[in-house]
Amino acid sequence: MRLQLPAGWFNIVSATFTAVIVGFASTILVVVEAARSIGATPAEQASWVASLCLGMAVTSFILSWRYRIPMITAWSTPGAVLIATSGGGVTYANALGAFVVAGALMVVAGLIKPLERAIEKIPAPVAAAMLAGVLLRYTLGVPGAAMAMPLVVLPLVALFFGLRMWFPLYAVPVVVAAGVAGAFLSGGLSADCCSFGVTALVWTTPGFDLQTVLSVGVPLFLVTMASQNLPGFAVLRASGYQPPVQPALLVTGAASAALAPFGSHAVNMAAITAAIVTGPDCHPDPARRWLVAWPYLVFYGLIGLMAASFVHILGSLPKDLITAIAGLALFSPLMGGVSAMMKDPRDVEAALVTFLVTASGLSIMGVGSAFWGLVAGLVLFGARHVAGR
Repeated sequence: MRLQLPAGWFNIVSATFTAVIVGFASTILVVVEAARSIGATPAEQASWVASLCLGMAVTSFILSWRYRIPMITAWSTPGAVLIATSGGGVTYANALGAFVVAGALMVVAGLIKPLERAIEKIPAPVAAAMLAGVLLRYTLGVPGAAMAMPLVVLPLVALFFGLRMWFPLYAVPVVVAAGVAGAFLSGGLSADCCSFGVTALVWTTPGFDLQTVLSVGVPLFLVTMASQNLPGFAVLRASGYQPPVQPALLVTGAASAALAPFGSHAVNMAAITAAIVTGPDCHPDPARRWLVAWPYLVFYGLIGLMAASFVHILGSLPKDLITAIAGLALFSPLMGGVSAMMKDPRDVEAALVTFLVTASGLSIMGVGSAFWGLVAGLVLFGARHVAGR
């Protein structure tokens, strides 16, 4: 039997390759920093990235092949930022337990229609404000990093904003590559860091601590639903597809829970990178765009196998440089979050309270600020609307 490549395969492969490079390079440093913040060893960090990549490869293939829709998945970038900023004092095992709970909640949301609808009805300004508050704490590190390493960081900042004017899609991947090159040329990165090998998945038995579940697990579930899954479904609808919401939540939630003992914090629907493979540039026939599942499976499968090498290289970068690159990578999501939280003048007050409480970093009874920010915003939002103001 002769294997025939589908018509338009070059566009399919090139679009998928672009989506993979943009998705991986844009926020891999945030994921590594999240793993570091809760005390993951280098081997556990590599396992974390590998499990995410393999989970994304497999879930994207299953959903796209089953429903003949380009349903690609990604890791939760807002979730990684949440962990990096709220993980202080949390043990690695307890964090994994929170990841299991977040994945299980995703499955429950898929099984229980009222819960799914309730999550969808979280006021958009409040959800955006929680996301912006989480991201703000991370992006504030860029000025300090620029002061610590001005000769390396300031050119990266100029390059980033220059590319955003002309080639915004490639701004972050180019800055990541330039940052690594700059660290190497300045002596901040040694040649022996670039060793390659197959990554081993490292099992850690999750611990289940109520405070960690409330501080990390519940906010991780909510921010992933509001900032990743809902926009991901919206991208598919905007491209003319009717995404199967319930199966998508079940598959990604089950994968997240199953891979959590290996470090994976959340696998969810892609939004920004999904836009790259759902339009006519990928394939003129919408019914054929689901074929991106094949190269996506191969590309992320290979990255997952080599995850230890990427983590080793990135882990060798100076901390200030990592802070600067990660902060720049999150600039666009922060800008989107701030714009969305201020969109409706009636809800600005509730959104601003959510934003400030989340960004404050406060902890009450061991529960982090993202949870309390959401609670405060929802209470004020509800009170305002009950009062009719």
